[in-house]
Amino acid sequence: MAEGQFLKATDLQEACELLAQYGGKARLLAGGTDLMVAVNQRKLFPEVLVYLGDSGLNYINAEGDNLVIGAATPFTDIMRSDRVQEETPLLAEVISHLASPAIRNVGTIGGNLANGSPAADSATALLALGASLRLRSKTGEREVAVEEFFTGPGETMLEPAELVQEIIIPRQIGGAKWAYRKLGKRKAQTLSIVSVAISCPLEGGQCQGVRIALGAVAPTPILATEAARILEGKAMDAKLIDKAAKAAAEATRPIDDVRGSAWYRRRATEALVKQLLAQISA
Repeated sequence: MAEGQFLKATDLQEACELLAQYGGKARLLAGGTDLMVAVNQRKLFPEVLVYLGDSGLNYINAEGDNLVIGAATPFTDIMRSDRVQEETPLLAEVISHLASPAIRNVGTIGGNLANGSPAADSATALLALGASLRLRSKTGEREVAVEEFFTGPGETMLEPAELVQEIIIPRQIGGAKWAYRKLGKRKAQTLSIVSVAISCPLEGGQCQGVRIALGAVAPTPILATEAARILEGKAMDAKLIDKAAKAAAEATRPIDDVRGSAWYRRRATEALVKQLLAQISA
């Protein structure tokens, strides 16, 4: 890194121009909680670092029925936002379990997503909330659903000259119930072995638009679509919850690693989904 360049983007346009200029040689730097660890461990050797901290991408705005969060917004700012706590409380809850206060103070939501980790806690929340991402390059912008963004472990659909500009999150409606839990090797400040986030709008006691998101149990964060289909349009009871929880476990494609076995991840997924659905239906 001693031979590399460090450049500061003063606005979004300049960030896009720098990415276009340097292409695959450049890496974006915001909080640096993932990137600089990899650099210090000599796993990455970026020729150019483009700093986004002064690029104007730190904000939380309301736009119609959505909240729009700038990609360089630190997790602490999101978690403490009255607007987030009132209108997307699931996201605030998930972030409160992410890493440590020191990491949340500097780590950004855009960086967490762009890193492409299957265990990214913010991705699980955003999947459950039906969020989308606005991607930007020098030549234009496009909007993609979060479930389409991840393509493999550590891989996303971002092009070399493209960045995450904003996260667009539908507000949780008044009747929407939700629940979240993650399992790790410690009670706090740990990567997920399994994480589950559920958003379940209810109309007349029936599930309408339920989304069940799973983290750390497949090559990417995923939606348990069959489990959601089982619940859709129905009032939850113990039998239905059991069926949906089994379907969620069947949707997983876990691996054995130092944090947990594939067998454990499948069993834990079923148990967590069952527990959280029972909590929502109570």
